[in-house]
Amino acid sequence: QVQLVESGGGLVPPGGSLRLSCAASGLIFSSHGMSWYRQAPGKERELVARITTGSNTNYADSVKGRFTISRDNAKNTVYLQMNSLKPEDTAVYYCNAYFDLSYRTYNYWGQGTQVTVSS
Repeated sequence: QVQLVESGGGLVPPGGSLRLSCAASGLIFSSHGMSWYRQAPGKERELVARITTGSNTNYADSVKGRFTISRDNAKNTVYLQMNSLKPEDTAVYYCNAYFDLSYRTYNYWGQGTQVTVSS
């Protein structure tokens, strides 16, 4: 079974930093691209950051320059370093693993971890 377990969320003051971790099991981690999504109350889920199997990255414009996604294949873990946090970053953050085939894309999701940016 595939499991993605997020950790590291919490309450942070504006301008603060937080590092999220996502530990993956039950899959060939190095064969999967990894992403972080977030969903704020009343808003649609949005892609925050993505890192490919080749460690190429892309970010939502709203977090570019503040967030960094990275992966450690030896630990089957993907990270999201979040700096200069803003109240609008408040959301549940979800870890995603994806595997593309010609006929199907596999997507796996973690349970989410709450990030609250507030003084």
